[in-house]
Amino acid sequence: MRRDRRPREVGELLADAFRLPVTADVPGEAPPAIAVSAWSAAADGTAREGTEQVGGAPVTGPFGEVPGTPSGEFPDDDAPRSSRAEGPASFGPADREHTDPADTDAGTGTETGADAGVGISADTGTGTGAAVPRSMASPRRDGELRRTFPAFPPRSSDDAPFAATWWGNAWISALEKGALDVERLARGRGYADLGHVDAITVTPGLVLAYVRGSRPRPYRVQVRLRTLDDADWERFLDAAADRPAHIAALLDKDVPESLAEGEVPLLPGPGDLDPRCSCPDRGHPCKHAAALCYQTARLLDADPFVLFLLRGRGERSLLDALARRSATRAARAAQERDPAPLPGVRATDVLARRELPPLPAPLPAPPHPEQPPAYPAVPGGPDPFALDQLATDAAARAQAVLVTGHDPVAELTLWQDAVRLAAARPGSGLTAGSRSLYSSLASAAGRTPGELARAVAAWRQGGLDGLTVLEEPWDPPAGRFDRARPLLLAADLPAFRPWRNRLTHPHGHVQLRLGRDGLWYAYESEPGRDDWWPRGTPDPDPVGALTGLGATDDL
Repeated sequence: MRRDRRPREVGELLADAFRLPVTADVPGEAPPAIAVSAWSAAADGTAREGTEQVGGAPVTGPFGEVPGTPSGEFPDDDAPRSSRAEGPASFGPADREHTDPADTDAGTGTETGADAGVGISADTGTGTGAAVPRSMASPRRDGELRRTFPAFPPRSSDDAPFAATWWGNAWISALEKGALDVERLARGRGYADLGHVDAITVTPGLVLAYVRGSRPRPYRVQVRLRTLDDADWERFLDAAADRPAHIAALLDKDVPESLAEGEVPLLPGPGDLDPRCSCPDRGHPCKHAAALCYQTARLLDADPFVLFLLRGRGERSLLDALARRSATRAARAAQERDPAPLPGVRATDVLARRELPPLPAPLPAPPHPEQPPAYPAVPGGPDPFALDQLATDAAARAQAVLVTGHDPVAELTLWQDAVRLAAARPGSGLTAGSRSLYSSLASAAGRTPGELARAVAAWRQGGLDGLTVLEEPWDPPAGRFDRARPLLLAADLPAFRPWRNRLTHPHGHVQLRLGRDGLWYAYESEPGRDDWWPRGTPDPDPVGALTGLGATDDL
């Protein structure tokens, strides 16, 4: 009987020797039971292959089910053949060799946080089947000197550079120049491209993450970097406070190159990065450590204060130290400056009578506007003729202001100024040369080229008053308007039909409009159409305004 029990006792002893103590992260929940051996001893003393079991359920790791190799991975060619078992691997002494003191509870040596998730099965040991979180990081433990960042997703393009900032590229340069095997770097970059790096934890002098390799259980990877001592930090803070632009750049998540590569260099050089991994590969670095270094470059792009944390200072303490140092320097500089003398004038000087010299005579105004220079035609550029017209108009307005001290154009609306500019162009109507200018001015004023052409005719007939007569009908007082009809009858003209300030020929092809300036403006239209265009010259006599259109017998 005693002989039959020895194999079972040996198996239980071996299982207990490799059992990993776990601390529950959630208060009130018992830690899950963990079976770490991929091989169990049968009661008859023979070894049999199996899977990790807790309560009869197969073990699933943080990246999926344990058995098999996940798709899209590089084969772990650097691992010894005896260590490349097809079943799940145990958490052996090689993993405990790199345990970070920040990941153990004080005084107990029990691993928590990022290490607590290694090898945990999908069941909690209570039969509820609650799934373990995929990430093994513990962001709830973060503070000023410990920060956890979520895993980066896989990259869409392998050709795109890993880093976008100069400091991220400097980190990658330090990695690649200090590496001993280019092929391991390429495979580590492939791991990072596929998103095999879990959440990254950063503490002073240490970057920690789990990297998924060819084995089901991820490897625990560390990258160490020397922290700065107090004397280095003092020199760095002095250099940053000397230039306010440095502090402004840091607040904007930017690292000035002159500051980072000054007397106290922040970025690592070749050989400054010290990678360590729980895998059996002894390359410097192995592909898992290289993957973590490449992802750290992306992390530095997103938050450059990670670099300061690696060197030993958290973001808040660094900015507070810079603020105190800058305020101290400003106060010291203010005390060292001599007080400015109080401005003042003696009362006798104020009350004394003074005679100011006369102002010099103003320069004579130019007799005429100067001719602007010629503008060359550029393909796709503005019309040189239109530019010349605008420049000529601006020169004329400036000369008028110098002579009269008044600019009447300043009182015009956008539409009125557009009509004035179009009317000043030589020619009449919408010719081929003026079509482009009319289209631009009409579009700017929200009108059509046809409306602009009619308004130009009214402006040329009577200026701003003529444009007002075209667009604004009004009710004139009794007197001049009432006397117009007898004058037209005395000239053997038919009786015109009155409407507000307008008198229209009974045949509907001639019209007189009384302006607010007291002048009569003649308009013509096709018979039977309400399409009135300004014609002739304004006149205080209605018969004289019609005489300008031609013989009165035709009317």
